[in-house]
Amino acid sequence: MDQSPAPAFDTVSTGSAGSDYFRTREVVDLLDLSRRQLQYWAKTGLIVPSACTPGGHHRYSFDDLVALKATKRLIDAGVSVQKIRRSVQALQALFPQVGRPLGELVLVATGDVVLVFQDGTVFEAITGQEWVFPVADFEREVLAYRAGHQSAKRAPAKASNGSTEETKRIDPEKPGPRRARKAEKNWSQAG
Repeated sequence: MDQSPAPAFDTVSTGSAGSDYFRTREVVDLLDLSRRQLQYWAKTGLIVPSACTPGGHHRYSFDDLVALKATKRLIDAGVSVQKIRRSVQALQALFPQVGRPLGELVLVATGDVVLVFQDGTVFEAITGQEWVFPVADFEREVLAYRAGHQSAKRAPAKASNGSTEETKRIDPEKPGPRRARKAEKNWSQAG
């Protein structure tokens, strides 16, 4: 079980000062989560509510709702809570200036992998491995490779007897339209 530190809450009154926050019942209704899920996620530090009343009731900010919605979407996409937790921990280490990765970063699930979109790159949340590469750079590499191999093909090759002979390049026959049938139907016989 995760031994996260005890959640740190801002204390809010139950009057008008707490109107910027959402009650647990509102969060449950808005996000279609269970009260038990919210309590577990708060207890384990996955998503800690921003505030708590003097009576001990959780209060959620809009930023909390964004993080909760992101978590729910990742779970609905097939990502386990444990993988989300590991992703959050890795992202907090990678981006110490980001307080809430689930609410501040753009995350996408592909299978059970969590991808992060940040500053024009896409990388895997836990390992940090980049998933997208610059296609233009790769295209230049491919063209340079082909140019190097084309010049090697054009160079004369030495035959086994020591003489040079032109290397023949054999292109496979290009596929064309389907050949016409040998025997066409005689329409005059149709009845």
